[in-house]
Amino acid sequence: MSLFVPDYPAPRYQRETGELSATFRRADSAPDFHAAPAGGEGTGTDYRYLATQQSTDGDYGLYRVDMGPEPGGPGMHFHKAMSESFFILSGEMRVHDGDKWITATSGDFLYVPPGGLHAFRNESGEPASMLMIFAPGAPRERYFEDISEIGDLTDAERAEWFVRHDSFFVN
Repeated sequence: MSLFVPDYPAPRYQRETGELSATFRRADSAPDFHAAPAGGEGTGTDYRYLATQQSTDGDYGLYRVDMGPEPGGPGMHFHKAMSESFFILSGEMRVHDGDKWITATSGDFLYVPPGGLHAFRNESGEPASMLMIFAPGAPRERYFEDISEIGDLTDAERAEWFVRHDSFFVN
């Protein structure tokens, strides 16, 4: 009997014994960043940086996004350098798969490869939480932290800012 052995990537860890290098984050940890809603009212959005480009050596980025009840989310866009995935933890999110809007609830998952059109919105009037995964990892923390300030930029500066953050919006 021959057992099939799948092809694994080349080893990146070369030592013969393991090491103490894991990290742990409790669920009740404070968010790393809080974005107030545009109107200044309500709860806004909390971002928890679970695994960043820096902490995973560029493998991926994993972020928990807890959105308040205010409507919000980016318009239709794509990324050239990374894939993006969404896993709904709670509440109801509207996700666009490039073809249609879908109402996603707890346990639903959307994978978007590089170049894939997508968008998401919380339109429910209730809080919603999701995990966002970017692969390979990218410095998305700057994107999350600076997005609320792009209203002060000129159109040309705003367009350049989005390109710098691998976000290409379509009408």
